[in-house]
Amino acid sequence: MKDTFSLPTLLIASALMGIVLAGLAGCAPPASESSGQLPLTLVQDVPLPGASTRLDYQVIDPLTNRLYISHLGDGTVHVLDLAGPSVLATIDGVASVHGIALAPDQHRVLASASGTDEAVIIDAGTLTVTGRVPTGNTPDGIAYDPVHGRAYVSNEHDHAETVIDVGTGSAAGSIDIGGEAGNTVFDPVSGNIMINVQTTNQLITVNPATNQITGRIGVTGCESNHGLYIDGADRLAFVACEGNAKLLVVDLESKETTARIDVGQSPDVLAYDAGLHRLYVAAESGVVSVFEVQGKALHELAKARLADGAHTVAVDQETHRVYFPLENVNGKPVLRVMEPVR
Repeated sequence: MKDTFSLPTLLIASALMGIVLAGLAGCAPPASESSGQLPLTLVQDVPLPGASTRLDYQVIDPLTNRLYISHLGDGTVHVLDLAGPSVLATIDGVASVHGIALAPDQHRVLASASGTDEAVIIDAGTLTVTGRVPTGNTPDGIAYDPVHGRAYVSNEHDHAETVIDVGTGSAAGSIDIGGEAGNTVFDPVSGNIMINVQTTNQLITVNPATNQITGRIGVTGCESNHGLYIDGADRLAFVACEGNAKLLVVDLESKETTARIDVGQSPDVLAYDAGLHRLYVAAESGVVSVFEVQGKALHELAKARLADGAHTVAVDQETHRVYFPLENVNGKPVLRVMEPVR
């Protein structure tokens, strides 16, 4: 017998089909958020102490083979032995910790505590807090200049860069940068400090010998230039634009922006594997973009979703392993360890 349907039945079926299709569309990532599988394989997920709260910046000490991770939501710093990897210690008392940097010649680790507006100095041997230095409003990124023994702290909600004498554990002045700071990086080739000023769309240069601003580069087409990595060998700056999901490539010699590339929504931390010439851009959306650096040009290898909260990344220059701290995997924080596919 031939099936027959009334008009109301057809309308209901059509509406239901529309809901299903809309739901499927909502599950799929936007076209700009995916361009193939990431060239990474999972090694393991290492459980991290503490609550399932936000994790932030990381730094690897190649001399001790340790990884330091900021656990922002817990106000702690985790220290891992990368030979395991295994957790060696958790350092308390670093409220809303963001940035973290090494001062290896002084056996110190520096962390920015935005909850108390200070930089916390940690002894790398005893893994205990040995000093606290007041900063500006909401300290974030930290760069260390080994030539002058100073740390430079970017205050995200301030117009000043805080300078710290790491040897004495005291403030050594501040620099008016004319806007709110994004990340701060030491350029080992020029010996200068580079600072993203995210409210003026500028990348500025500071001479640490004088603490004077010596250059300003406009980063047009970038909304909120926050993340920053300096490729000293190729004289390039990679700038992550938090507000419009772009990665800018800036030639530090010509001071021109040579490329603007789509990345995941709200890009945050960048990491570079100098041996494999790979740049990793981690975004708040959980999307990771991987590029091959070819001289002064970038070639996209892949862009895909890794996991919720995969906004921070670090690379071991010896093993080429890539580290992603994730705040919530089955209700627990973990360190995701991955290896590159070559």
